[in-house]
Amino acid sequence: MFEKLNTLLDKYNEINERLMQSETLNDPTLYRDLMKEYSSLTPIIEKYKEYLRAKEALDEAEELRKGESDREFLAMINEQYTAAKADTARLSEELKILLLPKDPNADRNVIMEIRAGAGGEEAALFAHSLMRMYTLYADSKHWKVEILNMNETELGGVKEAEFSVEGVGAYSRLKYESGVHRVQRVPETESQGRIQTSTATVAVLPEAENAELQIDDKDLKIDVFRASGAGGQHINKTESAVRITHLPTGLVVECQDERSQQKNRERAMKVLCSRLLEMKQAELDKAYASERRSQIGTGDRSERIRTYNFPESRVSDHRIGLTLYKLDSILNGSLDEVIDALATADQAARLAAEGEQ
Repeated sequence: MFEKLNTLLDKYNEINERLMQSETLNDPTLYRDLMKEYSSLTPIIEKYKEYLRAKEALDEAEELRKGESDREFLAMINEQYTAAKADTARLSEELKILLLPKDPNADRNVIMEIRAGAGGEEAALFAHSLMRMYTLYADSKHWKVEILNMNETELGGVKEAEFSVEGVGAYSRLKYESGVHRVQRVPETESQGRIQTSTATVAVLPEAENAELQIDDKDLKIDVFRASGAGGQHINKTESAVRITHLPTGLVVECQDERSQQKNRERAMKVLCSRLLEMKQAELDKAYASERRSQIGTGDRSERIRTYNFPESRVSDHRIGLTLYKLDSILNGSLDEVIDALATADQAARLAAEGEQ
């Protein structure tokens, strides 16, 4: 680890020197690329320098302890030694986390898809609650949410919804939400007071960049139709809704939230590109499945990841055995405690995997 850190330190110093050279200052593209690399290295180098200071203090205290006979002075040195030893151990662990391979999608915006599963109208109402939860969470992070497509029910539920989330850290935080979410509660229509279990599926897709995917127009089948509201009621008398079928994969994307056919087409393509990117990434991941597998699960959409139990005001994440009795708070967008725990578990699993190699 320290050999790698010393190499990064040399690289960091080299980039710092290049940033001050006139050749770099006169080349905006080069300057931008070097600054990006410099910024990504800064947290690691600052932590490493902090570690080196703590290690120096530890070595000095250890040297002073040798042959010291004054009890009072020795007690003070031992206190410094203990503190420096604890600091070096803590900083060493923090450096290991910083050196873990970065998720290539970490800085991306996301496309989120929510679909009602088993449970009929109750599942659709739960899907709406999940969409509201993520929207409120995004608001708390000052992220921008844009609805791309939504198919609502007459009672205010959501059969399916697709929306984008734009902002720093969006994917790195929301990626843990992919999977099947389950709700246990008494529906308002249930006269016997029986608890019903319903599900909704959440998918979190990193937003694709234009340069990443080359889609041939001949591979697309584009249909236009009239947008309709809940229960089939027409809300648009023009054919503004768009359905795009990607013929090689069979993927189908619809968008009818905008009145403009062009805007609906742009949004549908945005979702299609993100789904294709996810498929491409999934194929690459198969080769590294054993290395990437962690205790927080595979993120597969068929995996039940979390239960929201209304009678007990309980939320349980089954991947890490986390249970919180804060249902209302979580459904109102306070997701950080859950996501922090998942991120910590992910780091621990990746550190363990690194240690086995």
